[in-house]
Amino acid sequence: NPFMRSSGILLIDKPSGVSSRYVDNRFQKAFHTRHVGHLGTLVPFATGLLLVAVGSATKCLPYLQDESKTYLASLLLGNATSTGDPEGEVIQTLPVPPTTDAKILEIFKSFLGDSFQIPPMTSAIKVKGEALYKAARRGEEIERNPRPIHIDSLRMLVRLGRKIDFTCTVSKGTYIRVLGEDIAKKLGTVGHLTSLRRLAIGSVDLEKAIPLEEASSKDLLNPLDFLRHYPVIEVSLDQEKKIRNGVSLSLEENSPRVVFALENEALAIYERREDGLYHCLRGLF
Repeated sequence: NPFMRSSGILLIDKPSGVSSRYVDNRFQKAFHTRHVGHLGTLVPFATGLLLVAVGSATKCLPYLQDESKTYLASLLLGNATSTGDPEGEVIQTLPVPPTTDAKILEIFKSFLGDSFQIPPMTSAIKVKGEALYKAARRGEEIERNPRPIHIDSLRMLVRLGRKIDFTCTVSKGTYIRVLGEDIAKKLGTVGHLTSLRRLAIGSVDLEKAIPLEEASSKDLLNPLDFLRHYPVIEVSLDQEKKIRNGVSLSLEENSPRVVFALENEALAIYERREDGLYHCLRGLF
């Protein structure tokens, strides 16, 4: 059976038309475990890199690097939809003023760096304990606070008629659908994304991902390999017991956090506190 009960990280190339939750459910059934989760939700129309944790690897999810994400997107000018993507209904149509590549590049440049963005009603952000998209389904509009975002890069690839293809590298929590709408607004019109593909999460690249239909337990990767932005300390067997019991330790280390590992398997994440000792933040076994 290719789905033996196991744990680890899967790099999935999510197809269009399924939710990130659908991907989790599929692996819950396949691996016979409730412990499946993902890093960075992709809306159903979007494709590309989805990082899925199975079994005890789900404990590592909050500590994986996802500060920046890279996307490839297509923006269609002239029509706005209720969702900012092809799944919504067209709610506004405006003419597209003539423009030049130079003007678009100037507009793209204006988005670089720190700014604020209002999350879309179709996002999974919770307001008063409820995901916004649930309120949106009931036709409700809820006031959302602008959130700080950072755009590292924004590059135009191709412009054909009313369509602009671009790539961007952005901070966690940036909505590319909203970015597309904001670009259209600066061009004097409206627009929506017709496609969106995630190319990278932090230093993890889509090239290493596997199509959803083909993934099995042989594709599970060691979670420790995704935690190496922290110093990794290999422990001896006698230290292992202390770490499994969450005993606080004194270390010759200055890093705010460290990962303890035994024989290349992650055991725990420890955090340095004000007393100078390292305290167990999370057991990973």
